[in-house]
Amino acid sequence: MPTADGVEVVRGIREIAGDTAPAIVLSTYDWGEIEEEAKAAGVTAFCSKPLFLSDLKNVMIHANRVTTSQEVSMEDVRSFMGSRILVVEDNDLNREIAVEFLQEAGFQVETAADGTFAVDMVKESEEGYYDAILMDIQMPIMDGYVATQTIRSLPRKDTVNLPIIALSANAFEEDRERAVKSGMNAYLAKPLDEDLMFGTLEKYIALHREIH
Repeated sequence: MPTADGVEVVRGIREIAGDTAPAIVLSTYDWGEIEEEAKAAGVTAFCSKPLFLSDLKNVMIHANRVTTSQEVSMEDVRSFMGSRILVVEDNDLNREIAVEFLQEAGFQVETAADGTFAVDMVKESEEGYYDAILMDIQMPIMDGYVATQTIRSLPRKDTVNLPIIALSANAFEEDRERAVKSGMNAYLAKPLDEDLMFGTLEKYIALHREIH
């Protein structure tokens, strides 16, 4: 970039915001010559241009693993093996990354690209079919708040206590409060912290199973 290159920008961001979020360098050039300097500056991973969704997805999954230094434990896999979860997310890349993490943990994962599809999928499923729902908040046709309220109001027993976890890029207290008022059980901020996500799911799935 003309004023400051990507490595300098990452270094400046790290000084202000720390290293909690992955930083990915995009380049049309071979990064071998700058790799050592870039990693010292806080660059997590590299991705070549032109961008392809599959490459970007793989790099983001790797970057998240490096940043959190986490791997899915066998205990997590045993906890979630056979559990069925619905991921409601309109962003293709975010949806694919969430599916990757959840499948590694033993979940059977189904997806919906909007709240309307999520409501229909729950309506058409047998009672007790889903163990949890990860619900994005901001979606264009039916947002997560309305979708959750609609699911909670369905004339069936399982949706009253079905764990519905909000996903949002916003971390404001008013957003959390609105999520709870809409009927959501918990609120997770993006980018997702795997440890927090799995801990939240384990807690609410266990409670749901106790009730039923």
